[in-house]
Amino acid sequence: MAEHVVIIGSGPAGWAAAIYASRANLNPLVFEGAITEDNRLRGTLPLGQLALTTEVENYPGFPAGDLEGFLDNSISSERRMIMPPHSKEGVSGPELMELMRQQAINFGTRVITDDIVSVDFDASPMTLNSLGGETVEAHAVIVATGASANYLGLESEERYKNNGVSACAVCDGALPRFRGHPCIVIGGGDSAVEEADYLSKYASKVSIVHRRDELRASKIMVQRAMDNEKVEVVWNHVCQEVLGSEEEGVTGVLLTSTVDDSTMELEASGFFPAIGHTPNTEFLDGSLAINDKGYVQWPVPHRTNTSVEGVFAAGDVADDNYRQAVTAAATGCMAALDVERYLSAQGL
Repeated sequence: MAEHVVIIGSGPAGWAAAIYASRANLNPLVFEGAITEDNRLRGTLPLGQLALTTEVENYPGFPAGDLEGFLDNSISSERRMIMPPHSKEGVSGPELMELMRQQAINFGTRVITDDIVSVDFDASPMTLNSLGGETVEAHAVIVATGASANYLGLESEERYKNNGVSACAVCDGALPRFRGHPCIVIGGGDSAVEEADYLSKYASKVSIVHRRDELRASKIMVQRAMDNEKVEVVWNHVCQEVLGSEEEGVTGVLLTSTVDDSTMELEASGFFPAIGHTPNTEFLDGSLAINDKGYVQWPVPHRTNTSVEGVFAAGDVADDNYRQAVTAAATGCMAALDVERYLSAQGL
């Protein structure tokens, strides 16, 4: 028997969609992702990108405070045992995602810890195939697989993730380890300049490291960087290594010149690669229309519809602009409501 709706992905968009779909008695099935080494390396383990962050200061409803008792009462004891210790300073990324997951389960959401690796959206009902060999049919699908931040691929960069290395200044820039300290942004496009501009509100100094002698960003963004007294550009250099220690985290970077053999070190408490995101759409194999950046298209204004009837998209897999937990959750809600109306119109 075909499912009413299958949700692919387990970030804020996926769990918000599951919560709303469950409360609408759609009995949703969530494929939250597989726990594999490949997914770990790509940053696509269950619970999404937010599970890779530490403090979350900008999600509404979670001010700083000790949430230990709330977490103990809200999340199953089995899941609590495998979660990182609570910092007692507000909610962390893993905690927020576990709370969303538990809330969806409380309303009746079913969860399978596996990846969807291929789909057939031409079939009726649609067919989805999992990494573990399971085949599921569905009348409606919500794609909420997110987008993975691009990193340089350095071993030292991986070592200090969540300890000074971050791919989201808006998410993490206000954290204590970055306030009043120098930070480094890698890149030369609009994203890099936006990250640097945002970080300058908190950091003592922000250095944009770019491999060329001219930024690729739009003229207005370049002017913004040049006018900001706390932002400087280090031209014609690339990062060779992120420096630091287990106790202190990131302490600086080793840069190599792109015009000669010279090297230099820069002191920094924060390292922010701003070299784009890659939407997690490989498994779709071209079955949905995407834009020129590779993100799933929303062809209907203010709706989460995709190019295929009955398939909806939510969160960062279709959002190349905001990429925030709260906006992802909002579109997850929208997708569930869109699915409910679609299924009702189909008499399902």
